[in-house]
Amino acid sequence: MGWLDRFYLITGHVGRLELLVPQGVRLVQLRLKDLPEAELRRQIARARDICAVHGAQLVVNDHWPLALDLNCTFVHLGQEDMDGADFDALRRAGVRIGLSTHDEAELDRALACAPDYVALGPVYPTLLKKMKWAPQGLEKVRRWKRLVGDTPLVGIGGLTPERLPGLFEAGADSAAVVTDIQQAASPEARCREWIAATRVPA
Repeated sequence: MGWLDRFYLITGHVGRLELLVPQGVRLVQLRLKDLPEAELRRQIARARDICAVHGAQLVVNDHWPLALDLNCTFVHLGQEDMDGADFDALRRAGVRIGLSTHDEAELDRALACAPDYVALGPVYPTLLKKMKWAPQGLEKVRRWKRLVGDTPLVGIGGLTPERLPGLFEAGADSAAVVTDIQQAASPEARCREWIAATRVPA
């Protein structure tokens, strides 16, 4: 499971990805919304190339046809995104798939697709967007870990370095981070703090 780093950065623009991946990021999701296809294509291709140079794993959120077309190797799909996704085409191309879950019905649906990881969120209250889901809490993380078995589990939502020990103790394999780095005075310095906090001592 070397591809699933314990620190999972999520960015909303390739410019931010370009700034942060050189800090030592090994796993990064590009989450693009409401852009023309030409701009989506430009940002995904640029992110792919940046990650290749720095040895990071790029995960493309939602835009799986473009990910296939641009030879990306990992996509993340929300529950709505799953409806139209061609899982067979993704698997044939060797593309890994991560899936979002919030309740047990969504988890059952996700596990039936044999994903490469399952994400649960928001673990804590988050400022990122108006969430229809209440904070899940660490007990839910523990329950999810029992239910997913060998499938890797990603925790997302309201995470800070101080909350990491609890998250990992509850069974999460990786911590996905958006707001804590986006809103930091120095995103680069905060990114380095996260990398240090999630590295397993040799």
